[in-house]
Amino acid sequence: MKTTKIIAIVGFGRFGHTLKRLLEDDFSVVVVGRENPQDIKKADTIFYAVPISEFESVIKSHKKFFREDHLLIDTLSVKVHPAGVLERHLKGKKTQAILTHPMFGPDSSKGGFSGLPMIMNKFLSTKENYLFWKKFFEKKGLEVVELSAREHDRLAARSQGLTHFIGRLLAEFGFEKTSIDSLGSKKLQEVMGQTVNDTWQLFSDLQNFNPYTKSMRINLGKAYDKLYDKLLPMRADRQRLVFGIQGGKGSFNEEAILSYVKNRKIQKFKIKYLYTSEKVLKNLHDGDIDFGLFAIQNAVGGVVEESTHAMAKHKFKIVSEFSILIRHFLMKRKDIDLKDVDMIMAHSQNFRQCKNNLRKMFPNMKLETGKGDLMDTAKAAEALSLGKISKKVAILGPKILAKMYDFDIIAGDLQDSANNLTTFFLVSR
Repeated sequence: MKTTKIIAIVGFGRFGHTLKRLLEDDFSVVVVGRENPQDIKKADTIFYAVPISEFESVIKSHKKFFREDHLLIDTLSVKVHPAGVLERHLKGKKTQAILTHPMFGPDSSKGGFSGLPMIMNKFLSTKENYLFWKKFFEKKGLEVVELSAREHDRLAARSQGLTHFIGRLLAEFGFEKTSIDSLGSKKLQEVMGQTVNDTWQLFSDLQNFNPYTKSMRINLGKAYDKLYDKLLPMRADRQRLVFGIQGGKGSFNEEAILSYVKNRKIQKFKIKYLYTSEKVLKNLHDGDIDFGLFAIQNAVGGVVEESTHAMAKHKFKIVSEFSILIRHFLMKRKDIDLKDVDMIMAHSQNFRQCKNNLRKMFPNMKLETGKGDLMDTAKAAEALSLGKISKKVAILGPKILAKMYDFDIIAGDLQDSANNLTTFFLVSR
C-alpha cells in the first residue's frame, strides 16, 4: 500500500471529534460534510462516523468519488448492516473496506485511548492495509479485538445494546441521585449519564440495525416478568382465594363467579369488586388478587370491547372459559313515576343485547353508559339508590339489583334472544 498521509472523516458529531483526536497527531485530517463530499478525493483513507441509519445514503452519494486505491473504514456500532451496505455498493470496484467498532466515545476517552477496545474485521481490504491500521491502533494503546460482523453484533446486543437500553430505561424511570447512594447506585448513575449523553438517533439505530437486539429486549422483558412475579406473594390472602371481578355487587360478573366457585366447591374465597376489566387485570398484575374475572363475548352483543382493550395492555393466563345465561330487567326508584324517567343507564353490552326490545318498548328514552366505575351497571344502580345520579334514571341489568336497592321493575326479560349467553374468562398471572 502507499503511505497513508491524508485522512477524511465523514461525520463530525461527538464521535467525529473523538476520532480526530485519535488521528490528528499522525495524519493530515480533512473533515467532510454534506456541503463538500468531493473532498474525500483528497484523502487516502476515509473514516465514516455517520449515524447508522444514514450510512447507506452517504455511501451511495459518495460512490462516484471513490478511487481504486481508496480505503474505507466504517466506525458504526453495528457491523452486519455496514458490511451489507459496502458489499452492495462496492461490488465490481477495487475500493477496499475495513469494518471497525471503536468501543469508546467522547466520555470514556477523555483520559486517553490506552486500554480501550477496538473491534476490527479485515473485510474487503488487503492484508497489508489491515495490518497497517491494526498496528496503528495498537500503537495508540487501543486493544484490538478481531471479530466477524455477526459475532460482533451478537455480543454487542448483550453488552452495548443492553447497557444503552438499561441507561435509557433508568432515565425514563426518573432515576436520581440521593444522599444515601451506594457504590452500585453511583455506577448506575454513570451508566445512565453516559448513555443519555448520546443522541436518541444513536440509541434507536443501535436497537434497530443490530439483528440481535430485538431478541435481547424480548429476553430482558421475560427476565423482568419472571423476577417481578417471584417477588409477588403466592396468594393475596393466605386464608382464602381472592377473586377480582369486572362488576359490582349484584352484577352479572358476580353471578358468574358465584356459579364458578359453586361448581368447583370452593369454600374459602373473597370477591373484590373492581367494576372494569382494566382494574381487574391491573390488580392481577399488582398481586392484589389471585384470579380475575371479566366478560369477553355475548351471543347477541358480540365482543366486549372494554375487555379486549384491557387485554391488549396486560399479560395473563386463561384458567377457565365458561358461559352463563343473561336476563335483563328494567328498574327505577319507587319515588319516581315512570312518565318522569327519561334515561336508561347500563353497560354498553346490555344495550346491544336488548336493542330491538328497547327500541319497541321505550323508543323515547335516552340510553347512557357511565364513565369510569359507573360503566358497570351494578355500580350505576348503587349510585342511583344513593342519589349520586339523577333520580329520573332507570337501570337495565340483573333482577337482583331491584331487590338489593328496593327498585320497581318496569319490564323483564328484555334481551332480544332467549339464548342470551355471555362468556367469561377466569384468569391468573
